[in-house]
Amino acid sequence: MPGSQPSLRRELGPRDLTLFAIAAITSTRWIPVAAHAGPGSVTLWLLAAVLFMFPLTIAVAALVAKYPGAGGLYLWTRQDFGAWSGFLCFWLCWVGNAFLFPSAAVLYVRAGFSIFGHSLSPLGDNRFYLLAATLTMVWIALGTNLIGMKVGKWTENLGGLATGTVGLLLIVMACLVWTGDGSATPLHILPKWNWGTINFWAAIAYAMSGMEEPGMMAGEIRDPERTMRRAGWIASGFVAAFYVLATIAFLVVLPPAKISEVNGFAEVGDRAGFLLHAPWLSPLLALLVLVSGLGLIGGIGAATSRMPFAAGVDRLLPAAFAKIHPRWGTPYLSILALGMVSSALLIVYQLGDSVRIAYDELVSLMVIGGFLPYLFIFASAWKAGRGLSALSGGAITLLALFCSAVPPAEVRNVWLFEGKLAAGAFGMIATAWFIYRRGRVGHRAGKPDDLGQRELGGGD
Repeated sequence: MPGSQPSLRRELGPRDLTLFAIAAITSTRWIPVAAHAGPGSVTLWLLAAVLFMFPLTIAVAALVAKYPGAGGLYLWTRQDFGAWSGFLCFWLCWVGNAFLFPSAAVLYVRAGFSIFGHSLSPLGDNRFYLLAATLTMVWIALGTNLIGMKVGKWTENLGGLATGTVGLLLIVMACLVWTGDGSATPLHILPKWNWGTINFWAAIAYAMSGMEEPGMMAGEIRDPERTMRRAGWIASGFVAAFYVLATIAFLVVLPPAKISEVNGFAEVGDRAGFLLHAPWLSPLLALLVLVSGLGLIGGIGAATSRMPFAAGVDRLLPAAFAKIHPRWGTPYLSILALGMVSSALLIVYQLGDSVRIAYDELVSLMVIGGFLPYLFIFASAWKAGRGLSALSGGAITLLALFCSAVPPAEVRNVWLFEGKLAAGAFGMIATAWFIYRRGRVGHRAGKPDDLGQRELGGGD
């Protein structure tokens, strides 16, 4: 009976969802990556916003209005293309985000070590301390959402506010440096073609993704159609402005060659602090970046956990995934499973490579797992009458998938890099099929006619 289905509590209003979207989409870790690539990144940011992020915002708003229940991507695809397509999209997105957590947390933790000054910041290069701190960060972010959105939403709210503060601080800092010393980098913003950096183009597009994350919370949003549309456009505008202005700020303070992709915030903070006689700048930036990272991981973790919850209600996963904690009102097993898988991936992908190469492998697998579901999102948007958005977003998705498979210039063993990507992609799809088939066999013992017919709304 529909009334007997588990439901989630509607805790998110317009302010909460806007900050949730900003926290879940905006990742400060991409700023040093973009600045290291040079001023051409500014043009790539703008193109990615216009051709991918804005179409994605339109698509998600249309799909939330069409299917205003919990499950997001899983629900939309299941309703439009069938149970297997819905399950595949859920699984790829879920695993892609499991890759995202360790790759994102590594950078945030490396930035966080600089809070303690030059005497302790080298600990961020030690694998033991890096792993321990990264795992701690992942579990703090997920843990606050585990005990309920009434508590967890404040992790995302603080993360969104910290992200905005980082952007404002960088802009003010760059303006002061420019006034006193001029720009460290000539701002020629036309991107240059280079096969060694084409992998970075996929990262730029991926940085602009994520609007489906707040869309997955539809079952917990008050007035989901109106709230999602408003929050989506505010967050999209913020994200585009943040990435463009923050990248320019980095380049004003330091030339690209002196900005590393992993330690960029510490390097820019130290340089600006020296020029402006403000040694507190670097620790403050590090603290804000760390808080923004908690918001990002918490927001994505909360949103992603709603998909296995919906699949559990459909009995494609064990029934335990459909359980809601009686006190906290969250799909707690889904959150715990995501944390355990991402923790295991963090450890496994540090074996056999340098920290830098392992980071590149995680990013590429994250992009592949994360972008394949967008083909279904934009196909659903086409069916919802958003043809132009579907064409633009779908084309950029295909381009990003191609770029993500091209090894970065730092990779020396191309075959090992490509082999890991191929094995990872095949493993994700094969595992999805195996679990789906087992779920379907178990489901036939129940009521096969109701699969794909339920929509999971939120409770009051």
